[in-house]
Formats: sequence, structure tokens, C-alpha cells
Amino acid sequence: MDILKLLPVFVLIFCSFCIPIPIVHAEDVAETFEGGMDLQITYPESVMIGRTFSVAIHLENNGWENKQDISFAITSPDFTFKSLGNEIITIEELTTSSSFGTTLDYEVSKNTNEGIHFLNVSYSQVLVSNNVDPMPATKTTIALPIMVIKEPVVTIQTSTPESIFSNTEFPFEVSVISQDIDLNDLTVQIIVPEDIEFRGDVSYKMSLLEKGTPFNIKAEMITPANISTEHTIPVKVVVSYTDDLGDEKSDSSSVPLLLRPKTFLEVTNDGGIWVGNFFIAPYVSIGTIVAIPAGTIFSLLLKRAIEKRKKKA
Repeated sequence: MDILKLLPVFVLIFCSFCIPIPIVHAEDVAETFEGGMDLQITYPESVMIGRTFSVAIHLENNGWENKQDISFAITSPDFTFKSLGNEIITIEELTTSSSFGTTLDYEVSKNTNEGIHFLNVSYSQVLVSNNVDPMPATKTTIALPIMVIKEPVVTIQTSTPESIFSNTEFPFEVSVISQDIDLNDLTVQIIVPEDIEFRGDVSYKMSLLEKGTPFNIKAEMITPANISTEHTIPVKVVVSYTDDLGDEKSDSSSVPLLLRPKTFLEVTNDGGIWVGNFFIAPYVSIGTIVAIPAGTIFSLLLKRAIEKRKKKA
């Protein structure tokens, strides 16, 4: 018999004795141990470098036998998470129908890398059979996967038309949202080229922007009257704030806007219509539009046709 072919089987059997405890990956871990001991661990899905976070532990003896010599040992294998208190918790005895709860605080090392890191929870208890005879200790290890991110995520979203033409008013909208932390002393600046008239404030301030709450800005831009060629203009949005650690931070977003000459027939964002140099307001009724002298439209069409012939000549 080829011993090498049986090697994977031997390894599997060996590992089953050496590692008898499954690893649990979840934000909220619930386990039931021998004798009706229920354990619940609550921890964050993600944390940020340099910040603190908490792990909540709740233990409840729902069995009819007492448990003693209960212990928790919580460690960080790669030293990503530093305990701000005791790493080992011991409970001398937990009688039937009684419970225990605590919260443990940790700090994320500033020297760690982004990605998933683990907190290992080693749990041990002794069941007292018939509340008289202590049994051999039951031991369990649970791994808590926690995603470490480098910086808080602050998103700058802008909404503008795909292209804008000359001598017209267009909307410009900005939305700032912080996914992870509250932002203090928030300032939003909108920087536009000199030939663009900005109708509204170009600087906005807010003392506190709570995480998950968008800060929305709506303004209007008026383009130059004479645009001869199609080109792109830059609009920059700069966001400055103080983060939860008291550090001043800033983010920015550049928005390229396509500026082009106005064609003979254009529809504005608010529903208005340009026919040559004649503008039909969006609030004008259909009857009024129909009543526009046909000669006006005809003269515009004729003028455009003459200009085209001159260019060809």
C-alpha cells in the first residue's frame, strides 16, 4: 500500500483532534455550550485606523446545572487591536438562570494595514454535574473578523447636465455625505471659472454634519453669451472639515463641464425652448405658443438658411 496516498487522510484526522472548534465569522456571534450556556458576542463589521471600538459579551446560564471557572481570553494575533482594559475575564461561578455581561474596548493600531484582521476569543467553562461534581473543562475558540479601513469615507456627489450651451442658466447640485464619522466645522467651496456667472453662494458652512446625513447644495450657473467652439471647463468642489480625532482634513472633486455653442433649437432644463434667438418660457401656455406669429419663426429659419449659404460661398 502506498503510504503517501494516505497522507492527506492522516493529516485530516490529526487536524480534527488538534483543532476541535469551528471558527465563526459574523457581526453577531451566538453559541450554546454544554449544559445550556448561551454566549452572544457583538462586534463591529469595520473599524478605522487610530479609532477605538467596543466588543459586547453576554453570557447566560439557561441550563439546570451551575458552571464555574469561566474565563474569556481575547487576543489580537497580529497586534492590530490593542486592549484598553483586561484581556482576560474570569467568572468564579454562574448559577442556573443567572447571566453576565460586559463591554471591552479596543484601539486600532496606527501602524496596521487595511484589510481583515481578527480578534480571537478563547472561552472555557466547567460544568458542575448535578451541581456536585465538576466535569472536565469545555474549551472553545471563536475568531471575530473585523475589516480595518484607513480613513473615513467622505463622498462628494455632483449633478450637472451632460453639456451646457451659451447664454443660459443651468443647475449645479452638490451632495456631501460622511459614511463613517460626524464632521465638525464643515466648509464646502465651489470654484468656477471667471467667465461663468454663479448664481448663489460659492461657500457653505455647517457646524456639524452627522454621519449618514447628506448635506445638499443647489445653485445655478449662467454661461457666457458668446461661445464659438466646444470645450470643457473645470468646476472644483473642495470640502474641509474636522474629523473625530480633531484633525483638519480636506477632500475635493473636479467636475468637467462640456460647454458648446447654442444650436438653432434648444430645450432648457426647466422646459424652456430656444428657437434661434427667440425664447419660449416654460410657463407659456400651448395656446400662446400657437399664437406666435408664423412670420417670426419663418424669418428665423430664413436667416439661418442665408447664413449657411454665405459660409458655403
